[in-house]
Amino acid sequence: MPPKSTPSSETTELIELFKSLGLTQAKAAEAAKNPKGAATLREIIDKHGLKGKNVEEKQAVLFAALAVSGSKLAVPERTYAVDAILDGRLKSTDQVTAAAKYLEANALPIDHVDFDKQCGVGFTITPAEIAAHATAYITSSAASGWANLGAVISGLKGLPDLRWASPLDVKNAVETAFTQKFGAKEAAKPKGKEPKKDAAHKAPAKGETEAPAASTSRSVFSEGFLGHLHKPGENPQLHPHLREQHLAATGGLVFTRFPPEPNGFLHVGHSKAIFINFGYAAHHGGKTYLRFDDTNPEAEEGRYFESILQSVRWLGFEPWKITYSSDHFDDLYALAVELIKRDKGYVCHCTAEEIYANRGGDERGPRKACAHRTRPVSESLAEFEKMRTGLYKSGEAILRMKMDLESGNTMMWDLVAYRVLNAPHHRTHDKWKMYPTYDFTHCLCDSFENISHSLCTTEFVASRESYEWLCDALEIYKPKQSEFGRLNVTGTINSKRKILSLVKEGYVSDWDDPRLYTLIALRRRGVPPGAIISFVNGLGVSTAASNIQVSRFEQAVRQYLESTAPRLLMVLKPLKVTIENLPKDYFQLLEKPLHPKVPELGTSKIPFTRTLYIDADDFRLEDSKDYFRLAPEKTVGLFQAPYPITCTSYKTDPATGEVTELICKLENDGPAASKKPKAFIQWVAEHKPSGSPVRVDETRVFHQLFKSDNPLAAVPDFKADINPHSLDTHTHAMIEVGFWPLAKQLYAQAKKESKARTEKALKSAGESEHTDDGTPKATDEQLVGMEAIRFQGLRVAYFAVDRESKLACLDEAEGAEPKWKEGDRLVLNRIVSLKEDSGKTA
Repeated sequence: MPPKSTPSSETTELIELFKSLGLTQAKAAEAAKNPKGAATLREIIDKHGLKGKNVEEKQAVLFAALAVSGSKLAVPERTYAVDAILDGRLKSTDQVTAAAKYLEANALPIDHVDFDKQCGVGFTITPAEIAAHATAYITSSAASGWANLGAVISGLKGLPDLRWASPLDVKNAVETAFTQKFGAKEAAKPKGKEPKKDAAHKAPAKGETEAPAASTSRSVFSEGFLGHLHKPGENPQLHPHLREQHLAATGGLVFTRFPPEPNGFLHVGHSKAIFINFGYAAHHGGKTYLRFDDTNPEAEEGRYFESILQSVRWLGFEPWKITYSSDHFDDLYALAVELIKRDKGYVCHCTAEEIYANRGGDERGPRKACAHRTRPVSESLAEFEKMRTGLYKSGEAILRMKMDLESGNTMMWDLVAYRVLNAPHHRTHDKWKMYPTYDFTHCLCDSFENISHSLCTTEFVASRESYEWLCDALEIYKPKQSEFGRLNVTGTINSKRKILSLVKEGYVSDWDDPRLYTLIALRRRGVPPGAIISFVNGLGVSTAASNIQVSRFEQAVRQYLESTAPRLLMVLKPLKVTIENLPKDYFQLLEKPLHPKVPELGTSKIPFTRTLYIDADDFRLEDSKDYFRLAPEKTVGLFQAPYPITCTSYKTDPATGEVTELICKLENDGPAASKKPKAFIQWVAEHKPSGSPVRVDETRVFHQLFKSDNPLAAVPDFKADINPHSLDTHTHAMIEVGFWPLAKQLYAQAKKESKARTEKALKSAGESEHTDDGTPKATDEQLVGMEAIRFQGLRVAYFAVDRESKLACLDEAEGAEPKWKEGDRLVLNRIVSLKEDSGKTA
């Protein structure tokens, strides 16, 4: 080992000089290591006569920080900073750094008031106030345990109110709050073999946020986040009569709403919001609105309105009423006028760039009120009228709310309430030349509809203050907003803009391409709505985001289908089998259960003949000890068939050498007939009189559309992460003939259920089946589609019939024999794969 180097005499001299300032040995040595900073610190000490003055250690540290951050300052500006440290105005290294940056940009004479403001001079906050901030932040954030400690501390430090708070005080406050919320922090466990976890509490996959387990004895709506929500009428009001009027209108019931913007199709994340809003109200005997937030006519299309209602109903929920933000345009306009009259709203002509600059710009500098904020009320009223009548073009005028520019919450910085938009609206047509924004509309519509619980995701935490401000500013009923963690499924994207680009560029066929995670895509793929609701319910509800891997979602679907989907014999890649010891006209009709553990699903009848088809993957030429399926001279069982078969020989294609046919013997006598085979394989029989087998025109096997769990991290963009092998198409698959009666039965059952639900929904809402104003209504067609025909292809996967199929038997009268008809086309989508079969070795 080389000897340790010793400091030079010059370095030693610097260390002693810095120690005379009040620095410890270690800090003095650290300061001496930076040549530029050391030179500046020496200059500060010499110029201001600080050597041997016994400056407090804390101030000495500040001088050392100034020497680094202020090394480029001219002497006068640096002297100003030194004086600010000596007189106690600058108390932290953060303040010194901010001061150096300010003085670098502003030469003498310095605006003392502005300097103090930008550098946190005079800032005071008590430990109790920091603790209150910490508790509120943890409650509203996605923190779910001690693993989130660092993120919460960083987030709190980023809050404007805590910009100048002591980092140590912030850290201590967060740790105290975490201890109160999550219990004492466990010490790190020594490395070694971890104990096995209970099977019912499987650890989340890598990169996945563990969601709270669903209780088996209590409803998710009565415990946790939802269980601690306020009761109707307990939400604070500006005036007592507002509460009384609200309770009189609702009868004390829970009123919720699901308020989608009709500018695209709902995705899997919306299923959680739908489940919570509709489910919470239903649990408490309340009511839920489906409210279309239609304030942006340029982005809205009729198909989105219909699709949203269809998805909500498909998931199993019926809106109490269907409303629109546009229902309230007249009332919203009247309240906007009232806001101006109360001098809490003003018309602004600033450009977007000017507004951004007034809010601090890229430098996050001081906020400034725009020149129009103080214009007379009468002038803003006149300008607002010009906006209404179309005298301004888009961007020339906006109505802003006069909120609180000094607030640390950006959602209080005079938000836009109305903007000019000369576009026809699907319901109000050309009546309006301006439209309200979400920030103005949402809370007021909640108030109009007497919503008791405004439930939304945590990205709207910051909006809660502006939500409540506007209701109180207008002295109207104020609903209570509460935020829950959103549902994210990894390995996919939900951005409407990005999905649209995938559609336009041909990466997917449309918004309902089964590789996407829009609700219409999941429906087309065949995912049962009950599986989605079961999945969301199992995650629980809290303020923590649920970041769930695709594999976990698919496992939930698989578990749901396990006990609900009937099972049919199916071969994906048929290989012909001729049973040589059966006569050519041999025929036996077998009856098999559609599910071995669910007898209520019934049975199907299938032929057994001399010619069969098995899956090509169930045969190979080379046998081995760990291979249990068919090979030359090997015996294997056939599911539901009376006897096993033994391969005696095979035929191949002379050109390719590929096996084209197996010659087998039915083991219907002798020792092999009574011996249980080690493995069973699926099969279908050739029997033209009964229409067997059912030939599938196209079988689509979908894989994950993206290669990674985070497509958005791909370079140069998410499209670089697209899996080029996300779709396999098979054109020769076969299913047992029992498919036809099953398909007709499942489809008829779905039609019957949808008709009953629709009639009940329309009767409950007091509506007819028709509408003249384009409002979407409940219809049978919203709930019935080919995807209702689901089954497990035994040992293959779970499948559903695709909407591109044409099956004449579905529309035939009851009693007609369901079978293949000329012109039929059968397309199947794989819903999910099966669990790995330990007895199935490739």
